[in-house]
Amino acid sequence: MQTSTHRIEPFVASAHLKRFLCLAAAVAALSLMIAVAGRFLGHTIALGGHTEDTSLREIVIGNNVLELPSNMIRFGKQRRSGVAERVDLYLHWPDMQGYKAEFIEDFNGLGTEKRIVFATFEPRATSHDMSGRYGPIYSILTSGPGITGPDDLTVQPLRADSGFANEEVVVSPQRAGQDSFVARCLDAEISKNNLASCQRDIFVGEDLQLTYRFPRELLKDWRQLEQQMQGFAKANIKG
Repeated sequence: MQTSTHRIEPFVASAHLKRFLCLAAAVAALSLMIAVAGRFLGHTIALGGHTEDTSLREIVIGNNVLELPSNMIRFGKQRRSGVAERVDLYLHWPDMQGYKAEFIEDFNGLGTEKRIVFATFEPRATSHDMSGRYGPIYSILTSGPGITGPDDLTVQPLRADSGFANEEVVVSPQRAGQDSFVARCLDAEISKNNLASCQRDIFVGEDLQLTYRFPRELLKDWRQLEQQMQGFAKANIKG
């Protein structure tokens, strides 16, 4: 019996050891896979839907061909070439660049200043852009002559019964041969907690509309902002 027992014990110990080593190897392999995946997926998760890819996409809207880098396109499903109904963008202001790792706090709304301008190219929805709608629409919906705003702008609250609750229309002086700058903004108090509380649309290309939303804080730089958005549209519409 003793001899038989001595022969069996090494076999049992060896079997346990093999199972332990196999389990340890499996755990080690799993840990390695997690570590490797973490290196690649962790960066993707940190991007939060942003991309640093600057590959150009040709997007066709109506008779217009837009050429845009992927890192300016806001939504992943729109980062492809081809026909589209619209394309949504976000731009770092004032350099007018798409997403970069160095801008991550600004793109995530965590920066000390609001520096992101949201923009949409889409077919024209009205017969007049926002400047053209001021006279026949917005001017008769205001509750008074308004107050002086930054850099020659006039801020006019919109009436409570106008359908634009807690909104104001902001307009620049009329100059010969030039359209006034006109934007709609949430009021100053609500704008404090909003990344892009002002909106303006302009007509560009062939029957194309560019709507851009920006922080109310940029009203003081409205001349530069308007010039840059006009230039951005011309530069990215091919032909």
